[in-house]
Amino acid sequence: MATQSELEDIDDLPPSAKLVFKVLEYKGALTQKEIVEESMLSARTVRYALERLEELEVVEEDVYFADARQNLYEIDVSCDTSADSADAKNCAD
Repeated sequence: MATQSELEDIDDLPPSAKLVFKVLEYKGALTQKEIVEESMLSARTVRYALERLEELEVVEEDVYFADARQNLYEIDVSCDTSADSADAKNCAD
C-alpha cells in the first residue's frame, strides 16, 4: 500500500495516471497491454501514466517471463516503518 506522502503525490497526477494506479491496485500485476484493455485508455496514455507513476516510485517494472518482450507492472509494496500497525501487519503477511 502506498504511504501518505505517495498518496499526496498521486493526487497531483493526471486522471489517466490515477486510473492506471487504481487498475493495478485492484487487478495486481499486469502488462501494459492488459492495463490498456482494463482501463480502456490508449497505449500511449498508459505508457505516459506508467512513466509518471515510476517517477514517483509507486509502480515497479519487472520482466514478464511468459513473454520477455513485455514488462510486468505492479504497485510497489515496500512498506514504510512508520506506518500504522494495520498496514505494518499487512506488510508482514
